Amino acid sequence: MNGREALERWQASRPDSAYDASPHLARALRSRVEAFDVLEPRLRAFGAVVAGQIDPAVRALERDGPEVDGAEVHFRSEYGEAGRAVWATGITGAPPFEQAALFYLLSYAGEGGHACPVACTAGLVRALRMHASPELRERFLPPLLTHERAAQFVTEAQGGSDVGANIVRAEPDGDAWRITGEKWFCSVADADQFVVTARPEGAPEGTRGIGCFLVPRRVGATPNGFRIRRLKDKLGTRAMATGEIDFDGALAFAIGRPEDGFKIAAGVVLNTSRWLNAVGSTGLMRRAYLEASSFASFRKAFGQRIDEFPLVRENLAVMRAEEHAALLSTLELTALVDSSDPDDVAYHRILVNANKFSTSLAATSVTRRGIEALGGNGTIEDFSPLPRLYRDAIVFESWEGTHNVLCAQVARDLSRFGSLALVLDRARGVDDRIDSALDQLSNGMRKGDPLHFRAQLDRYVRALQVSLLLREGEEALAELHLRRHVLHGWNRDEDPDYRGLLDRAFRNEGTVELAH
Repeated sequence: MNGREALERWQASRPDSAYDASPHLARALRSRVEAFDVLEPRLRAFGAVVAGQIDPAVRALERDGPEVDGAEVHFRSEYGEAGRAVWATGITGAPPFEQAALFYLLSYAGEGGHACPVACTAGLVRALRMHASPELRERFLPPLLTHERAAQFVTEAQGGSDVGANIVRAEPDGDAWRITGEKWFCSVADADQFVVTARPEGAPEGTRGIGCFLVPRRVGATPNGFRIRRLKDKLGTRAMATGEIDFDGALAFAIGRPEDGFKIAAGVVLNTSRWLNAVGSTGLMRRAYLEASSFASFRKAFGQRIDEFPLVRENLAVMRAEEHAALLSTLELTALVDSSDPDDVAYHRILVNANKFSTSLAATSVTRRGIEALGGNGTIEDFSPLPRLYRDAIVFESWEGTHNVLCAQVARDLSRFGSLALVLDRARGVDDRIDSALDQLSNGMRKGDPLHFRAQLDRYVRALQVSLLLREGEEALAELHLRRHVLHGWNRDEDPDYRGLLDRAFRNEGTVELAH
Protein backbone atom coordinates (compact mmCIF):
# COMPACT_ATOMS: atom_id res chain seq x y z
CA MET A 1 0.00 0.00 0.00
CA ASN A 2 1.49 3.36 -1.01
CA GLY A 3 1.24 6.51 1.08
CA ARG A 4 -1.70 8.01 -0.78
CA GLU A 5 -3.71 4.80 -0.50
CA ALA A 6 -2.93 4.66 3.22
CA LEU A 7 -4.16 8.23 3.79
CA GLU A 8 -7.33 7.61 1.81
CA ARG A 9 -7.99 4.53 3.90
CA TRP A 10 -7.62 6.57 7.08
CA GLN A 11 -10.03 9.22 5.81
CA ALA A 12 -12.55 6.51 4.93
CA SER A 13 -12.35 5.11 8.47
CA ARG A 14 -14.12 8.03 10.14
CA PRO A 15 -17.01 6.99 12.41
CA ASP A 16 -20.49 6.55 10.95
CA SER A 17 -22.02 8.10 14.07
CA ALA A 18 -20.78 10.89 16.29
CA TYR A 19 -22.62 9.20 19.16
CA ASP A 20 -21.02 5.76 18.77
CA ALA A 21 -17.63 7.46 18.63
CA SER A 22 -18.21 9.02 22.07
CA PRO A 23 -18.99 6.21 24.54
CA HIS A 24 -17.98 8.36 27.52
CA LEU A 25 -20.94 10.63 26.72
CA ALA A 26 -23.29 7.68 27.10
CA ARG A 27 -21.65 6.64 30.39
CA ALA A 28 -21.98 10.14 31.81
CA LEU A 29 -25.59 10.57 30.69
CA ARG A 30 -26.71 7.16 31.93
CA SER A 31 -26.05 8.16 35.53
CA ARG A 32 -27.76 11.53 35.14
CA VAL A 33 -30.80 11.00 32.91
CA GLU A 34 -33.89 9.06 33.87
CA ALA A 35 -35.19 6.78 31.11
CA PHE A 36 -31.86 7.05 29.32
CA ASP A 37 -32.65 3.86 27.44
CA VAL A 38 -35.50 5.72 25.75
CA LEU A 39 -33.28 8.69 24.84
CA GLU A 40 -30.27 6.72 23.62
CA PRO A 41 -31.71 5.48 20.29
CA ARG A 42 -32.55 9.07 19.36
CA LEU A 43 -29.02 10.20 20.19
CA ARG A 44 -27.54 7.37 18.16
CA ALA A 45 -29.75 8.20 15.18
CA PHE A 46 -28.86 11.88 15.33
CA GLY A 47 -25.17 11.03 15.68
CA ALA A 48 -25.45 9.20 12.36
CA VAL A 49 -27.20 12.17 10.76
CA VAL A 50 -24.45 14.49 11.96
CA ALA A 51 -21.66 12.29 10.59
CA GLY A 52 -23.40 11.31 7.37
CA GLN A 53 -25.41 14.40 6.41
CA ILE A 54 -24.60 17.53 8.41
CA ASP A 55 -20.80 17.28 8.40
CA PRO A 56 -20.57 16.87 4.59
CA ALA A 57 -23.01 19.77 4.17
CA VAL A 58 -20.83 21.99 6.36
CA ARG A 59 -17.80 21.25 4.20
CA ALA A 60 -19.72 22.52 1.16
CA LEU A 61 -21.06 25.57 3.02
CA GLU A 62 -17.56 26.55 4.16
CA ARG A 63 -16.49 26.80 0.53
CA ASP A 64 -19.57 28.74 -0.57
CA GLY A 65 -21.01 30.80 2.26
CA PRO A 66 -24.14 32.96 2.55
CA GLU A 67 -24.88 36.10 0.55
CA VAL A 68 -27.10 39.03 1.42
CA ASP A 69 -29.63 41.00 -0.61
CA GLY A 70 -31.30 43.80 1.33
CA ALA A 71 -33.12 42.05 4.18
CA GLU A 72 -32.68 38.54 2.77
CA VAL A 73 -29.87 36.01 3.24
CA HIS A 74 -29.29 33.30 0.65
CA PHE A 75 -27.56 29.94 1.25
CA ARG A 76 -26.72 26.85 -0.71
CA SER A 77 -29.41 24.17 -0.57
CA GLU A 78 -27.32 22.08 1.86
CA TYR A 79 -27.88 24.70 4.54
CA GLY A 80 -31.63 24.20 4.65
CA GLU A 81 -31.32 20.43 4.41
CA ALA A 82 -28.97 20.29 7.39
CA GLY A 83 -31.12 22.73 9.35
CA ARG A 84 -34.26 20.66 8.88
CA ALA A 85 -32.42 17.60 10.19
CA VAL A 86 -31.35 19.55 13.29
CA TRP A 87 -34.78 21.02 14.05
CA ALA A 88 -36.44 17.63 13.55
CA THR A 89 -34.80 16.43 16.78
CA GLY A 90 -36.84 18.88 18.87
CA ILE A 91 -33.59 20.25 20.30
CA THR A 92 -34.78 23.82 20.85
CA GLY A 93 -37.36 22.89 23.47
CA ALA A 94 -35.86 19.68 24.85
CA PRO A 95 -35.07 19.13 28.56
CA PRO A 96 -31.57 20.29 29.53
CA PHE A 97 -29.65 16.99 29.40
CA GLU A 98 -31.26 15.96 26.13
CA GLN A 99 -30.61 19.39 24.68
CA ALA A 100 -26.98 19.27 25.79
CA ALA A 101 -26.43 15.78 24.37
CA LEU A 102 -27.88 16.70 20.99
CA PHE A 103 -25.86 19.92 20.90
CA TYR A 104 -22.66 18.05 21.76
CA LEU A 105 -23.26 15.70 18.82
CA LEU A 106 -24.12 18.59 16.49
CA SER A 107 -20.79 20.22 17.38
CA TYR A 108 -18.97 17.23 15.86
CA ALA A 109 -19.26 19.42 12.73
CA GLY A 110 -18.08 22.54 14.56
CA GLU A 111 -20.52 25.43 14.58
CA GLY A 112 -21.61 24.28 11.14
CA GLY A 113 -24.09 27.08 10.53
CA HIS A 114 -26.66 25.62 12.92
CA ALA A 115 -25.16 25.40 16.42
CA CYS A 116 -25.43 29.15 16.98
CA PRO A 117 -29.06 29.28 15.73
CA VAL A 118 -29.94 26.42 18.09
CA ALA A 119 -28.36 28.22 21.06
CA CYS A 120 -30.10 31.50 20.23
CA THR A 121 -33.44 29.80 19.69
CA ALA A 122 -33.15 27.86 22.94
CA GLY A 123 -32.48 31.14 24.74
CA LEU A 124 -35.59 32.79 23.32
CA VAL A 125 -37.66 29.68 24.09
CA ARG A 126 -36.60 29.91 27.73
CA ALA A 127 -37.24 33.67 27.87
CA LEU A 128 -40.74 33.27 26.44
CA ARG A 129 -41.57 30.42 28.80
CA MET A 130 -40.31 32.30 31.84
CA HIS A 131 -41.16 35.96 31.21
CA ALA A 132 -43.49 36.55 28.25
CA SER A 133 -47.18 37.34 28.51
CA PRO A 134 -49.50 34.44 27.64
CA GLU A 135 -50.46 36.20 24.38
CA LEU A 136 -46.87 36.70 23.28
CA ARG A 137 -45.94 33.16 24.26
CA GLU A 138 -48.89 31.66 22.40
CA ARG A 139 -48.07 33.61 19.25
CA PHE A 140 -44.29 33.19 19.00
CA LEU A 141 -43.25 30.10 20.97
CA PRO A 142 -44.78 27.19 18.98
CA PRO A 143 -42.92 27.92 15.70
CA LEU A 144 -39.59 28.01 17.57
CA LEU A 145 -40.17 24.44 18.71
CA THR A 146 -40.72 23.13 15.18
CA HIS A 147 -39.04 25.15 12.44
CA GLU A 148 -38.41 28.85 13.15
CA ARG A 149 -35.00 30.12 14.22
CA ALA A 150 -34.11 32.93 16.59
CA ALA A 151 -31.21 35.34 16.90
CA GLN A 152 -30.03 37.64 19.67
CA PHE A 153 -28.80 41.11 18.76
CA VAL A 154 -27.17 42.83 21.72
CA THR A 155 -23.82 44.18 20.50
CA GLU A 156 -23.50 47.74 19.23
CA ALA A 157 -20.45 49.41 17.71
CA GLN A 158 -19.81 51.70 20.68
CA GLY A 159 -20.86 49.15 23.30
CA GLY A 160 -19.43 45.69 22.75
CA SER A 161 -19.19 44.10 26.18
CA ASP A 162 -20.29 47.40 27.73
CA VAL A 163 -24.00 46.80 27.11
CA GLY A 164 -24.85 49.80 29.28
CA ALA A 165 -23.41 52.04 26.56
CA ASN A 166 -25.95 50.84 23.98
CA ILE A 167 -28.11 53.50 22.31
CA VAL A 168 -30.57 51.64 20.06
CA ARG A 169 -33.96 53.18 20.87
CA ALA A 170 -37.38 51.69 21.68
CA GLU A 171 -40.43 53.93 21.27
CA PRO A 172 -43.89 52.88 22.49
CA ASP A 173 -46.56 52.23 19.86
CA GLY A 174 -49.78 51.23 21.58
CA ASP A 175 -49.25 47.79 23.11
CA ALA A 176 -46.10 47.33 21.01
CA TRP A 177 -42.81 49.17 20.44
CA ARG A 178 -40.74 50.50 17.56
CA ILE A 179 -36.99 49.80 17.44
CA THR A 180 -34.54 52.16 15.72
CA GLY A 181 -30.75 52.00 15.53
CA GLU A 182 -27.84 49.80 14.46
CA LYS A 183 -26.72 46.45 15.85
CA TRP A 184 -23.10 45.63 15.11
CA PHE A 185 -22.65 41.84 15.47
CA CYS A 186 -25.81 40.03 14.43
CA SER A 187 -25.31 36.28 14.11
CA VAL A 188 -28.15 34.28 12.55
CA ALA A 189 -29.04 37.29 10.43
CA ASP A 190 -31.51 35.03 8.58
CA ALA A 191 -33.50 34.23 11.75
CA ASP A 192 -37.30 34.38 11.90
CA GLN A 193 -37.39 36.06 15.32
CA PHE A 194 -34.87 38.48 16.83
CA VAL A 195 -34.17 39.14 20.51
CA VAL A 196 -33.10 42.81 20.51
CA THR A 197 -31.97 44.93 23.42
CA ALA A 198 -32.97 48.59 23.22
CA ARG A 199 -33.40 51.60 25.49
CA PRO A 200 -37.00 52.79 25.95
CA GLU A 201 -37.68 56.50 25.87
CA GLY A 202 -36.95 58.06 29.25
CA ALA A 203 -35.16 54.99 30.60
CA PRO A 204 -32.10 55.54 32.82
CA GLU A 205 -28.55 55.21 31.57
CA GLY A 206 -26.55 52.00 31.90
CA THR A 207 -27.90 48.49 31.95
CA ARG A 208 -30.81 49.49 34.19
CA GLY A 209 -32.34 51.25 31.17
CA ILE A 210 -32.03 48.33 28.75
CA GLY A 211 -35.23 46.58 27.63
CA CYS A 212 -35.50 43.15 26.00
CA PHE A 213 -37.72 42.89 22.90
CA LEU A 214 -38.88 40.31 20.38
CA VAL A 215 -38.75 41.56 16.79
CA PRO A 216 -40.36 39.30 14.15
CA ARG A 217 -38.49 39.17 10.85
CA ARG A 218 -41.61 40.00 8.84
CA VAL A 219 -44.91 41.74 9.31
CA GLY A 220 -47.09 39.81 6.93
CA ALA A 221 -44.88 39.24 3.90
CA THR A 222 -42.85 42.44 4.36
CA PRO A 223 -39.45 42.73 6.09
CA ASN A 224 -40.04 44.35 9.47
CA GLY A 225 -38.27 47.71 9.32
CA PHE A 226 -34.69 46.54 8.95
CA ARG A 227 -31.95 46.01 6.42
CA ILE A 228 -28.72 44.05 6.56
CA ARG A 229 -25.94 46.51 5.90
CA ARG A 230 -23.40 43.77 5.17
CA LEU A 231 -22.29 40.30 6.24
CA LYS A 232 -19.15 39.99 8.32
CA ASP A 233 -16.09 38.31 6.81
CA LYS A 234 -15.24 36.21 9.89
CA LEU A 235 -12.31 34.05 10.92
CA GLY A 236 -14.65 31.17 11.77
CA THR A 237 -18.31 30.06 11.84
CA ARG A 238 -18.33 30.87 8.13
CA ALA A 239 -21.34 28.73 7.26
CA MET A 240 -23.55 31.00 9.39
CA ALA A 241 -24.61 34.54 8.47
CA THR A 242 -23.38 37.29 10.80
CA GLY A 243 -24.14 40.85 9.77
CA GLU A 244 -24.58 44.48 10.67
CA ILE A 245 -28.29 45.36 10.82
CA ASP A 246 -30.05 48.71 10.79
CA PHE A 247 -33.51 48.93 12.38
CA ASP A 248 -35.85 51.76 11.37
CA GLY A 249 -39.10 51.65 13.31
CA ALA A 250 -39.20 47.84 13.46
CA LEU A 251 -42.28 46.47 15.21
CA ALA A 252 -41.30 44.88 18.53
CA PHE A 253 -42.86 43.33 21.62
CA ALA A 254 -41.46 43.57 25.14
CA ILE A 255 -40.43 40.29 26.75
CA GLY A 256 -41.39 40.85 30.38
CA ARG A 257 -41.27 44.32 31.87
CA PRO A 258 -38.96 46.74 30.03
CA GLU A 259 -37.20 47.60 33.29
CA ASP A 260 -36.26 43.92 33.65
CA GLY A 261 -34.83 43.75 30.15
CA PHE A 262 -31.15 43.40 30.95
CA LYS A 263 -31.82 40.71 33.56
CA ILE A 264 -33.84 38.76 31.00
CA ALA A 265 -31.34 39.25 28.17
CA ALA A 266 -28.29 38.38 30.26
CA GLY A 267 -29.73 36.05 32.90
CA VAL A 268 -31.83 33.94 30.54
CA VAL A 269 -30.95 34.45 26.88
CA LEU A 270 -27.18 34.96 27.12
CA ASN A 271 -26.74 32.46 29.94
CA THR A 272 -28.45 29.81 27.83
CA SER A 273 -25.96 30.53 25.06
CA ARG A 274 -23.04 30.46 27.51
CA TRP A 275 -24.11 27.03 28.70
CA LEU A 276 -24.53 25.69 25.17
CA ASN A 277 -21.32 27.40 24.05
CA ALA A 278 -19.49 25.23 26.57
CA VAL A 279 -21.32 22.14 25.30
CA GLY A 280 -20.30 23.06 21.76
CA SER A 281 -16.69 23.65 22.75
CA THR A 282 -16.65 20.19 24.31
CA GLY A 283 -18.15 18.48 21.25
CA LEU A 284 -15.67 20.30 19.05
CA MET A 285 -12.81 19.01 21.24
CA ARG A 286 -14.12 15.47 20.90
CA ARG A 287 -14.01 15.68 17.11
CA ALA A 288 -10.48 17.08 17.24
CA TYR A 289 -9.37 14.21 19.47
CA LEU A 290 -10.96 11.59 17.23
CA GLU A 291 -9.24 13.00 14.17
CA ALA A 292 -5.85 13.25 15.89
CA SER A 293 -5.88 9.93 17.75
CA SER A 294 -7.10 7.86 14.82
CA PHE A 295 -4.53 9.47 12.52
CA ALA A 296 -1.74 8.90 15.02
CA SER A 297 -2.69 5.26 15.49
CA PHE A 298 -2.64 4.75 11.73
CA ARG A 299 0.26 6.90 10.57
CA LYS A 300 3.71 5.31 10.63
CA ALA A 301 7.05 7.12 10.66
CA PHE A 302 10.55 5.78 11.20
CA GLY A 303 9.18 2.26 11.45
CA GLN A 304 6.49 2.74 14.11
CA ARG A 305 3.06 4.23 14.67
CA ILE A 306 3.42 7.86 15.64
CA ASP A 307 1.22 7.47 18.73
CA GLU A 308 4.03 5.34 20.17
CA PHE A 309 6.35 8.37 20.26
CA PRO A 310 6.32 9.92 23.76
CA LEU A 311 5.55 13.51 22.72
CA VAL A 312 2.71 12.43 20.45
CA ARG A 313 1.38 10.23 23.26
CA GLU A 314 1.55 13.20 25.63
CA ASN A 315 -0.28 15.44 23.17
CA LEU A 316 -3.13 12.96 22.71
CA ALA A 317 -3.43 12.18 26.42
CA VAL A 318 -3.74 15.89 27.21
CA MET A 319 -6.38 16.34 24.49
CA ARG A 320 -8.39 13.46 25.90
CA ALA A 321 -8.16 14.71 29.48
CA GLU A 322 -9.21 18.23 28.51
CA GLU A 323 -12.28 17.06 26.60
CA HIS A 324 -13.47 14.63 29.26
CA ALA A 325 -12.96 17.27 31.95
CA ALA A 326 -14.87 19.90 29.98
CA LEU A 327 -17.73 17.49 29.35
CA LEU A 328 -18.15 16.73 33.05
CA SER A 329 -18.02 20.35 34.23
CA THR A 330 -20.56 21.23 31.54
CA LEU A 331 -22.87 18.39 32.60
CA GLU A 332 -22.49 19.64 36.17
CA LEU A 333 -23.78 22.98 34.90
CA THR A 334 -26.54 21.28 32.90
CA ALA A 335 -27.92 19.75 36.10
CA LEU A 336 -28.43 23.26 37.46
CA VAL A 337 -30.26 24.77 34.48
CA ASP A 338 -33.83 24.10 35.65
CA SER A 339 -33.18 23.80 39.38
CA SER A 340 -35.08 26.09 41.74
CA ASP A 341 -32.98 25.21 44.80
CA PRO A 342 -31.47 28.51 46.06
CA ASP A 343 -27.97 27.06 46.36
CA ASP A 344 -28.19 25.62 42.85
CA VAL A 345 -29.38 28.95 41.49
CA ALA A 346 -26.45 30.73 43.15
CA TYR A 347 -23.99 28.12 41.91
CA HIS A 348 -25.39 28.28 38.37
CA ARG A 349 -24.89 32.05 38.31
CA ILE A 350 -21.17 31.51 38.91
CA LEU A 351 -20.53 28.32 36.97
CA VAL A 352 -22.28 29.36 33.75
CA ASN A 353 -19.72 32.15 33.30
CA ALA A 354 -16.69 30.37 34.72
CA ASN A 355 -17.25 27.20 32.72
CA LYS A 356 -17.79 29.04 29.44
CA PHE A 357 -14.55 30.95 29.97
CA SER A 358 -12.49 27.87 30.76
CA THR A 359 -13.95 25.44 28.22
CA SER A 360 -13.73 27.83 25.28
CA LEU A 361 -10.04 28.42 25.96
CA ALA A 362 -9.50 24.68 26.27
CA ALA A 363 -11.23 24.06 22.94
CA THR A 364 -8.85 26.33 21.06
CA SER A 365 -5.85 24.69 22.72
CA VAL A 366 -7.10 21.15 22.09
CA THR A 367 -7.89 21.82 18.44
CA ARG A 368 -4.46 23.37 17.97
CA ARG A 369 -2.96 20.18 19.44
CA GLY A 370 -4.99 18.16 16.95
CA ILE A 371 -3.51 20.10 14.07
CA GLU A 372 -0.04 19.38 15.41
CA ALA A 373 -0.78 15.65 15.53
CA LEU A 374 -1.51 15.67 11.79
CA GLY A 375 1.62 17.64 10.96
CA GLY A 376 1.46 19.58 7.71
CA ASN A 377 -1.68 17.68 6.77
CA GLY A 378 -3.40 19.34 9.71
CA THR A 379 -3.31 22.71 7.95
CA ILE A 380 -5.00 21.46 4.76
CA GLU A 381 -8.65 22.49 4.54
CA ASP A 382 -9.87 19.44 2.62
CA PHE A 383 -7.75 16.87 4.49
CA SER A 384 -9.53 17.10 7.83
CA PRO A 385 -12.01 19.40 9.61
CA LEU A 386 -9.33 20.64 12.02
CA PRO A 387 -8.65 24.02 10.36
CA ARG A 388 -12.40 24.73 10.39
CA LEU A 389 -12.75 23.56 14.00
CA TYR A 390 -9.82 25.75 15.03
CA ARG A 391 -11.38 28.84 13.45
CA ASP A 392 -14.74 28.07 15.05
CA ALA A 393 -13.13 27.54 18.47
CA ILE A 394 -11.57 31.00 18.37
CA VAL A 395 -14.96 32.54 17.58
CA PHE A 396 -16.54 30.50 20.40
CA GLU A 397 -14.11 32.22 22.77
CA SER A 398 -15.54 35.67 22.04
CA TRP A 399 -19.23 34.83 21.84
CA GLU A 400 -21.47 35.72 24.78
CA GLY A 401 -18.83 37.78 26.57
CA THR A 402 -15.06 38.00 26.40
CA HIS A 403 -12.97 36.13 28.95
CA ASN A 404 -12.17 39.22 30.99
CA VAL A 405 -15.81 40.31 31.12
CA LEU A 406 -16.97 36.88 32.28
CA CYS A 407 -14.27 36.70 34.95
CA ALA A 408 -15.11 40.19 36.17
CA GLN A 409 -18.79 39.20 36.40
CA VAL A 410 -17.91 36.15 38.49
CA ALA A 411 -15.76 38.25 40.83
CA ARG A 412 -18.59 40.74 41.32
CA ASP A 413 -21.17 38.02 41.91
CA LEU A 414 -19.01 36.18 44.43
CA SER A 415 -18.60 39.39 46.38
CA ARG A 416 -22.16 40.61 46.02
CA PHE A 417 -23.86 37.35 46.97
CA GLY A 418 -21.23 35.96 49.35
CA SER A 419 -21.26 32.63 47.52
CA LEU A 420 -17.54 31.78 47.44
CA ALA A 421 -17.75 29.12 50.16
CA LEU A 422 -20.72 27.46 48.44
CA VAL A 423 -18.87 27.42 45.11
CA LEU A 424 -15.65 25.99 46.57
CA ASP A 425 -17.54 23.34 48.51
CA ARG A 426 -18.97 21.89 45.28
CA ALA A 427 -15.46 20.68 44.40
CA ARG A 428 -14.43 19.48 47.86
CA GLY A 429 -14.41 16.11 49.55
CA VAL A 430 -12.93 13.92 46.84
CA ASP A 431 -9.16 14.30 47.19
CA ASP A 432 -7.12 16.05 49.89
CA ARG A 433 -4.89 17.66 47.27
CA ILE A 434 -7.91 19.30 45.66
CA ASP A 435 -9.12 20.55 49.04
CA SER A 436 -5.69 21.99 49.76
CA ALA A 437 -5.65 23.79 46.41
CA LEU A 438 -9.12 25.20 47.10
CA ASP A 439 -7.93 26.48 50.48
CA GLN A 440 -5.10 28.28 48.71
CA LEU A 441 -7.53 29.75 46.19
CA SER A 442 -10.02 30.92 48.79
CA ASN A 443 -8.15 34.00 50.01
CA GLY A 444 -7.12 35.14 46.55
CA MET A 445 -10.57 34.72 45.03
CA ARG A 446 -12.14 36.54 47.96
CA LYS A 447 -9.96 39.57 47.20
CA GLY A 448 -11.12 39.58 43.59
CA ASP A 449 -7.98 41.33 42.31
CA PRO A 450 -8.63 41.67 38.54
CA LEU A 451 -4.99 41.05 37.71
CA HIS A 452 -4.99 37.63 39.39
CA PHE A 453 -8.63 36.57 39.49
CA ARG A 454 -8.76 35.22 35.94
CA ALA A 455 -5.99 32.68 36.61
CA GLN A 456 -7.54 31.82 39.97
CA LEU A 457 -10.94 31.21 38.43
CA ASP A 458 -9.49 28.93 35.76
CA ARG A 459 -7.68 26.96 38.47
CA TYR A 460 -10.96 26.61 40.34
CA VAL A 461 -12.76 25.23 37.27
CA ARG A 462 -9.90 22.77 36.77
CA ALA A 463 -10.11 21.65 40.40
CA LEU A 464 -13.85 21.10 39.98
CA GLN A 465 -13.19 19.09 36.82
CA VAL A 466 -10.68 16.87 38.62
CA SER A 467 -13.26 16.20 41.34
CA LEU A 468 -15.83 15.26 38.72
CA LEU A 469 -13.38 13.01 36.85
CA LEU A 470 -12.63 11.16 40.08
CA ARG A 471 -16.31 10.76 40.86
CA GLU A 472 -16.76 9.38 37.36
CA GLY A 473 -13.99 6.81 37.91
CA GLU A 474 -11.55 8.40 35.43
CA GLU A 475 -8.54 8.20 37.75
CA ALA A 476 -5.79 8.52 35.13
CA LEU A 477 -7.38 11.50 33.40
CA ALA A 478 -8.09 13.12 36.77
CA GLU A 479 -4.48 12.68 37.88
CA LEU A 480 -3.12 14.15 34.66
CA HIS A 481 -5.50 17.11 34.87
CA LEU A 482 -4.68 17.63 38.55
CA ARG A 483 -0.93 17.74 37.99
CA ARG A 484 -1.10 19.98 34.94
CA HIS A 485 -3.59 22.55 36.22
CA VAL A 486 -4.16 22.39 39.97
CA LEU A 487 -1.01 21.39 41.90
CA HIS A 488 1.34 24.26 42.63
CA GLY A 489 4.97 23.47 41.94
CA TRP A 490 4.45 20.28 39.95
CA ASN A 491 7.36 19.70 37.56
CA ARG A 492 6.86 17.18 34.76
CA ASP A 493 10.64 16.79 34.39
CA GLU A 494 10.98 15.62 37.99
CA ASP A 495 7.94 13.34 38.00
CA PRO A 496 9.11 9.70 37.64
CA ASP A 497 5.53 8.52 37.06
CA TYR A 498 4.75 10.98 34.28
CA ARG A 499 5.44 8.66 31.34
CA GLY A 500 3.37 5.89 32.90
CA LEU A 501 0.56 8.33 33.68
CA LEU A 502 0.42 9.39 30.03
CA ASP A 503 0.19 5.75 28.98
CA ARG A 504 -2.68 5.13 31.38
CA ALA A 505 -4.52 8.30 30.36
CA PHE A 506 -4.20 7.51 26.67
CA ARG A 507 -4.80 3.77 26.59
CA ASN A 508 -8.08 3.52 28.50
CA GLU A 509 -10.10 5.33 25.86
CA GLY A 510 -12.76 2.63 25.60
CA THR A 511 -14.06 4.03 22.32
CA VAL A 512 -14.91 2.35 19.06
CA GLU A 513 -11.93 1.03 17.17
CA LEU A 514 -11.66 2.83 13.87
CA ALA A 515 -10.88 0.71 10.84
CA HIS A 516 -7.30 1.21 9.73
